[in-house]
Amino acid sequence: MNTIDFSDFGKKLAGESGILCLMDDLGKPLPPGVKPYRLGGGNPARVEQVESLYRKRMESILKSGDEFEKLIALYDSPQGRMSFINDIAEFFSKKYGWKIGPENIAVTNGSQSAFFYLFNLFSGTFSDPKCGSSRQIKKKIVMPLVPEYIGYADQGIEKGTFVGIPAAFEKYGDNTFKYKIDFECLESYLDSHSDTGALCVSRPTNPTGNVLTDQEISRLSMLSKKHGIPLMIDNAYGLPWPDIIFTQDAAPYWDENVILSMSLSKIGLPSLRTGIVIADSRIITALSNLNAIAALASGSIGQALASPLIKDGSLIEAAEKYVRPFYQKKSREAQDWIHEYFKGTSYYIHKSEGAIFLWLLMEDLTISTKELYSRLKEKGVIVVPGEYFFFGNAEDNSFAPVENHPHYSKCIRMNYSGDSEEVREGIKIISEMYRKFSK
Repeated sequence: MNTIDFSDFGKKLAGESGILCLMDDLGKPLPPGVKPYRLGGGNPARVEQVESLYRKRMESILKSGDEFEKLIALYDSPQGRMSFINDIAEFFSKKYGWKIGPENIAVTNGSQSAFFYLFNLFSGTFSDPKCGSSRQIKKKIVMPLVPEYIGYADQGIEKGTFVGIPAAFEKYGDNTFKYKIDFECLESYLDSHSDTGALCVSRPTNPTGNVLTDQEISRLSMLSKKHGIPLMIDNAYGLPWPDIIFTQDAAPYWDENVILSMSLSKIGLPSLRTGIVIADSRIITALSNLNAIAALASGSIGQALASPLIKDGSLIEAAEKYVRPFYQKKSREAQDWIHEYFKGTSYYIHKSEGAIFLWLLMEDLTISTKELYSRLKEKGVIVVPGEYFFFGNAEDNSFAPVENHPHYSKCIRMNYSGDSEEVREGIKIISEMYRKFSK
């Protein structure tokens, strides 16, 4: 073939993207002789006590007759492994009193896949069932708090999938700040746009470590009910696992209008790609049907390893006793280094309330963070430039473009969970580069 011509779908999803940049940095080596400081990707740390639980569980599988052979030889249903689904339903019903059963749970190949399905179920072209294709509406997914997760930005099959409401923020005297939902802007937009298909937030927020308060979540739920749309909550870092959450005002939340996504990735199983969705049974049926077409079924090993550990409480206990304290200590450690090396400059750290990242604002930066990323990479330091997390301009200019946000080209996301000396040296190099390119 002299030329290869992809469809519009292919060009959109196979082209350059922020998430591709991030994942490429995880897998591609730096030039020879360049020492790496890996503060960029989303890999969780290895927590010995959690890995020990999984090792013992795998040893149990290997010793139990042909349990291992059945595990690797047989597909689960498109909805997931039914024993795992039953255990999840029983756990949440007993722990939080949620009125859910197995019909309310689906398993996907990671939460990234789940959101690809969900976004395209609730956005794009909708035909009026009474009028067929003669009357259509194009619906959008509204992100109430932007900056938001880089992995969402390119998941819509149709163009213009997302609308992102730029975050309000408050600064504090200790060189920290916190993003808050601009509810006035959000409510005004929803009231004037009947083409909203769903709301979506991550909690804790990737990239900033922000945790939406219980009050904010309750208000979002009421808004979603008012407008007859679902509220998607990405709980990949939250309670009850992996419990990488450092604030008290963050109770798990679910009601019939909520689509709650969880994952086993940040509780030690990122490579086994196990996403969990809790939702209305009709949505679960749709996800199962999509999974059958796109993947036949989801991977079984993560479900088999975690199921009895969730059932007997040992995984949740490990999250509380080991995972959360581990990350909280690492976060404080990294923040101390930032305060040490950035002293005398204009900088702010987003309050670290959860997740495995720090979001650093450099107010006097004179180059874009994309350029800063490139210059840091030459020195072996990998971060994620902040511009990628600002997306979703309103096509009718209902509010200012996200590029106008004062933080748009002034922030970077740093993964603090790696080797302490590597993180410390990386932060030092970033501070030196900031001083070089500041007003």
